[in-house]
Amino acid sequence: MDNATIDQLARIEAALAHLEHQYDQLNKVVVEQGRSLSKLQALQHQISQALDGIELDRVRSANSKPPHYQ
Repeated sequence: MDNATIDQLARIEAALAHLEHQYDQLNKVVVEQGRSLSKLQALQHQISQALDGIELDRVRSANSKPPHYQ
């Protein structure tokens, strides 16, 4: 191989190494965001259930019979 080919191959290898590093970094970010999303979805579900319970209690108390009907 001549020097030009060797230089070109070295540049390609360096670019590939850089891309592999970027891929690894992006993969870590995606995995972390997936974990965060799962936690947020679980929290949203808990909050939704709590609000449903509060609303149900409010409706029940608003629809309760006066003491003289019981």
